[in-house]
Amino acid sequence: MKSATREHLRSLARLLLPPAMKRRVKRMVRAWHERFFPFTPADLTRAVHALGVGPGDVVMIHSSFDEFHGFRGGPVDAVRALQDAVGSGGTLLMPTVPFRTDAVEYALGNPVFDVKRTPSRMGLITEVFRRTPGVVRSIHPTHSVAAWGQHAREIIAGHERSMTPCGRATPYGRLLQHSGKILFLGVSAGTMTFSYFVAEELEPRLSRPVLTASTYPMQWKDRNGILRLSHFRLFCVDLDHDPRLLVAELKRRKQWREGRAGSLGLILLEAVDVYRAAAALAERGQFLSGRSTPPAGERMAYA
Repeated sequence: MKSATREHLRSLARLLLPPAMKRRVKRMVRAWHERFFPFTPADLTRAVHALGVGPGDVVMIHSSFDEFHGFRGGPVDAVRALQDAVGSGGTLLMPTVPFRTDAVEYALGNPVFDVKRTPSRMGLITEVFRRTPGVVRSIHPTHSVAAWGQHAREIIAGHERSMTPCGRATPYGRLLQHSGKILFLGVSAGTMTFSYFVAEELEPRLSRPVLTASTYPMQWKDRNGILRLSHFRLFCVDLDHDPRLLVAELKRRKQWREGRAGSLGLILLEAVDVYRAAAALAERGQFLSGRSTPPAGERMAYA
């Protein structure tokens, strides 16, 4: 069953089923997967290796632990399995965006971003990863990134000095510089935060703005707890597009890799391939040019 169809059915279930029935359905689904599609942390590491992640790689990960049906472990075990996949010479990155709405709405609420304490709203695995020993986090009020491994500190350095969230001198731009990869665990390509960087880079070629013309004052606390204030341009509120053309372009170029661990769907992309495919679409006027509404679960939302 396609991910968009599954998400549509889940949305209907959330809307129509009473809470007790929802809990019962979840237990039944979990039991079914545990019996017929079990997988261990070692299985996850092997599946990620088989897909194309190897020791020494720099990998940005997007995930949903709700989709780890049949996994014989918790989110801590998932993080360790991913660390094993890249080894001590590799680097893991996970976006730790602190909101679920959009950046402008978040900024207007006058939040104080604390690099040590503000939780990630990008899923349970990202929050567990953020708290993992040896993990460091970039300082940025809207689009921070947690990192572990060989190049972690280099990749996150100076994020707070960037006037925009995802430019060249941010972890997103450095993912491209390090020939990084993007791994999706149980989520669609619509969750790809690297697309923020691509949108910023391609803005001069596009028919519509990507970033706000004005800046927003935002407060943040550094690693010593000192409160500071910076002004940032943020992503436009209505910057929301259908990623299906980008997915189709990557598949046409044979740059789209899929695999499974148990029933967990895996997707692996090369950052440079994503950038080049998006640039080709932009040249044809097909990147961020449409107003169509994609199916549930397939929308690429720019926070």
